[in-house]
Amino acid sequence: MRVGVARSDASGILATPFATLKAGRGDIDAVAKLTRETEALEVIVGLPLNMDGTEGPSATAARKWAHRLGRRIAPVEVRMLDERLSSVQAHRQLHDAGRREISHREVVDQVAAVIILENALEQERMNGQAPGHPAVPSAEG
Repeated sequence: MRVGVARSDASGILATPFATLKAGRGDIDAVAKLTRETEALEVIVGLPLNMDGTEGPSATAARKWAHRLGRRIAPVEVRMLDERLSSVQAHRQLHDAGRREISHREVVDQVAAVIILENALEQERMNGQAPGHPAVPSAEG
């Protein structure tokens, strides 16, 4: 399994692919390091819900991962955002761009991360609030 990473410009307008990390041992360390190096204001983690909106094992694993990351990079907030169909959209975009399907694997996670981040940025622009929901509940709530 892989973790796609995207980042936005300082204005929060443009999302671009950044890296693909191998999920597993050390991935939290790698994302924490990227968060520090890029001086990220918040981190968005995709929540892989089932098509009916329920949570399955993948969503549970993503929540646990995001919670661990959130504790590690505090006070930078980690927020969870529905990522349904982001990989399907990523494959479609790569196909439409003329990329052979066999070569999608190396970049599809980055493209999916861009889609998730673009959705988060759009939500924030439209309603003026942080997108999704916090991975680590606030001490106040």
